[in-house]
Amino acid sequence: MHALDILGDPVRRRILELLAEGEAQAGELGRVVQAEFGISQPAVSQHLRVLRESGFATVRPEGTRRMYAIDPTPLAEADAWFESFRRFWQPRLDALGTELARGRRARRLAEPRESDNTEPEDTEEKE
Repeated sequence: MHALDILGDPVRRRILELLAEGEAQAGELGRVVQAEFGISQPAVSQHLRVLRESGFATVRPEGTRRMYAIDPTPLAEADAWFESFRRFWQPRLDALGTELARGRRARRLAEPRESDNTEPEDTEEKE
């Protein structure tokens, strides 16, 4: 199965988002996904199995629990596939970054400084 077939499913993408935060127990993943998507526990298990079998996730037993973690290898393969398309959006993202930096700089320069809030010193010479 191609990486984009795996990533094309919103439930699997959500599971990967959760796993990107760190290793998680299958039961906790199930609770979150069931609440957000309204699917059954067996359906969540099926999605976890697809992620495991396609190499996107690893699982290790911890007592009676199953701990899932993300495996970045297939994500790197998907990223490589997207590489030929980056030219369509990367310049716009770069331009956005430049504009955001300009806005931050303009706000920073417009903010009053502490030294601007003090009374000017009397510079006239006293006789």
